[in-house]
Amino acid sequence: MDIKDKRPVIVAELSGNHEGSLERCMSLMDLAHENGADAVKIQTYTEDSLTLNSDRPEFAIRGGLWDGQTLYELYKKAKTPREWMKPLFEHASESGIRLFSTPFSIEDLNALEDVGCPCYKIASFELNYVQLIKACASTRKPMVISTGLGTLEEIERAYETAVKAGCPSITLLVCQSSYPADPEKFSLRTIPFLKERFGCRVGLSDHALGDVQDIAATALGADMIEKHFTDDRARGSVDSAFSMEPSDLRELVKDTTETAASLGVYGVRLTEEEKNSRGGRRSVYLVKPLKKGEKLTEKDVKIVRPAFGLEPYLLEDLIGKSALRDLSAPIPLNPADFNS
Repeated sequence: MDIKDKRPVIVAELSGNHEGSLERCMSLMDLAHENGADAVKIQTYTEDSLTLNSDRPEFAIRGGLWDGQTLYELYKKAKTPREWMKPLFEHASESGIRLFSTPFSIEDLNALEDVGCPCYKIASFELNYVQLIKACASTRKPMVISTGLGTLEEIERAYETAVKAGCPSITLLVCQSSYPADPEKFSLRTIPFLKERFGCRVGLSDHALGDVQDIAATALGADMIEKHFTDDRARGSVDSAFSMEPSDLRELVKDTTETAASLGVYGVRLTEEEKNSRGGRRSVYLVKPLKKGEKLTEKDVKIVRPAFGLEPYLLEDLIGKSALRDLSAPIPLNPADFNS
């Protein structure tokens, strides 16, 4: 999932915003691509991939956007069916769209393998599903693993499972797994922590509106930013409340590009413009004439612009030295005019 730009890879997540329409799903793919997304992600599952058709209390959703529904009802409404995979990936290929998916079961993975999915995402809620992680990794394709809800031990287990099973490239995504997410509860400093800990690419899966946290993530070294995408939040689809619209996507690409370009190097660097401007800094000028043999005092000099004279930090060593010749003023102070 590399791109040449310095900014993070921007992934538009469609999730259930297709509203059960294959044609709308393709339209959203095109719209995301046209507005600057580097890749589009879908979720491949059926309601039976994820849960049981049960009315037991633990299968009911309490609070939030989907309050009152059962898990089975939500996933039945939001699913991207396996039979869509062939037309979706064909459309992506024809349109130059980089499409990949999140499978939620081995059967979902098999359906994606049949259509040549190039990369697999593990959702935060599947971080403990090591069997699925191992199966995805065994395809020897790149993986993106969201770490929301996970302890460090669980992240390590998922990462090591993928590596041992043959995954050649892993991107971990920091994620605040609530919908919509509260930016104040993000822990963006986890990005450089995970980079150092695992030595892999790390990014942000962002369920919040706006791009302030994405700009901050870019500054902290994020390699990927994933955000849900729709054409119009007012449509009220299952994930629209925390999805970006086309104008938001364009702004995200612009802001992360500008942020990444401004990061520069680790250390101190002078630009060519700054090097050329150094002549405008201060230096020491002789402001009173001196006769040969006369000693230099602080009253004889002044630290002024421009920088054609002695560096100010060297002045102390020259005070009290005798002039080797008659010196006029004002002239840049030169150590060669004084005894050593």
